[in-house]
Amino acid sequence: MADTAQTAATGHDESARGRPKTRIGIVTSNKMQKTVVVTVRRRAAHGKYGKIQTLRVKFKAHAEDHDYPKNPTISEGDKVLIAETRPMSKDKRWRVAKVLEKAAKA
Repeated sequence: MADTAQTAATGHDESARGRPKTRIGIVTSNKMQKTVVVTVRRRAAHGKYGKIQTLRVKFKAHAEDHDYPKNPTISEGDKVLIAETRPMSKDKRWRVAKVLEKAAKA
């Protein structure tokens, strides 16, 4: 019973496929149709020297309702939650799961 409720709520069965990886990042580009570029930053110690450094990785994420020239639903500077998904193109392996925080209007 709980599995069917989980499947209905998320759209897929996590117990059969495992839980997808998630990351939180900032949208750095929204100039494509149905795609945004999300920059994820993390702080980690250097392996040999131990200095704390900020590491940055950019992911292309699929945003189904984002249509850039006509109806951009996600703007640059938004904080989003991205989740791992099947490969959608050469570079896209993530999707926007949720917009956590909208960017402040300038």
